[in-house]
Amino acid sequence: QVQLVESGGGLVQPGGSLRLSCAASGSISSIYTMGWYRQAPGMQRELVAAITSGGTTNYADSVKGRFTISRDNAKNTVHLQMNSLKPEETAVYYCNARGLIPGTVYEYNYWGQGTQVTVTS
Repeated sequence: QVQLVESGGGLVQPGGSLRLSCAASGSISSIYTMGWYRQAPGMQRELVAAITSGGTTNYADSVKGRFTISRDNAKNTVHLQMNSLKPEETAVYYCNARGLIPGTVYEYNYWGQGTQVTVTS
């Protein structure tokens, strides 16, 4: 069992910045990828950024150059630095963790409750 708790969301003006954090607890040793997804009303949930246990990162094309994902292994925490935010990026941002259930070949996929990011003037 893995628990994910997001923080750092809020209201920001266009062009502003926010830093999201996701703290993982529980059976965290088997996590191999953590990432951030976002979902706006009426839209599909989409990948924003992801990072592997080895530090490899992936980003959605729309956020490359503006967002940075990072991890702190000692604190079991992943961060998403979001710069130059746009109104269309208003959404609920969800933390995700993927890994193997210990002792099995089955993959788990856990989600946090989400944190609201609102970009408006």
